[in-house]
Amino acid sequence: MSLVLASSSPFRAAILRNAGLAIEAESATVDERSIETPLLEAGLDAADVAQILAEAKASDVSSRRPGALVIGADQTMTLDGELLHKPADMEQARYRLLAMSGKTHTLHSGLALVRDGETVWRHVSAAHLHVRDLGPAFIGRYLASVGDRALQSVGAYQIEGEGIQLFDRIEGDHFTIIGLPLLPLLAELRARGEIDG
Repeated sequence: MSLVLASSSPFRAAILRNAGLAIEAESATVDERSIETPLLEAGLDAADVAQILAEAKASDVSSRRPGALVIGADQTMTLDGELLHKPADMEQARYRLLAMSGKTHTLHSGLALVRDGETVWRHVSAAHLHVRDLGPAFIGRYLASVGDRALQSVGAYQIEGEGIQLFDRIEGDHFTIIGLPLLPLLAELRARGEIDG
């Protein structure tokens, strides 16, 4: 059976391929905000939202890939109890970093495996990241250095790049932070006989 990643993210695909998985990647065509809004109105938390979005993506791609085991992944970020989205522009990125300064935010990374429209496995992991005290001048220099990459993630950083300089403490798995909890996924794929165990 083929493994399909329901994502256009080159980072997630690279993580899986670097781990030795032979995968195909196909973008999901779901409107994340239209799924997310009623979930938040119903009082679901960020972990539930990440899990449901991951499942929605995998289900969407599964409908076009009969027989394939489809991997869906999604990530949410909360700061001071508020679920946040990617900054729209550099000014929003600057305000986001100022708001995060000296505080801890939480990333929830959800996973789902779907085959022929049926969800066969779900998982969500959390990581807590403490941002050191950031001055406006440092934030300006940081944003000038990373440029539009700051707009590619909800926290305006990539932990695998210069974004690591924003933090003084991180609690959680590296793969959870970058949006695909790899170790639980590999364990499940081995248990199912999808990869060599």
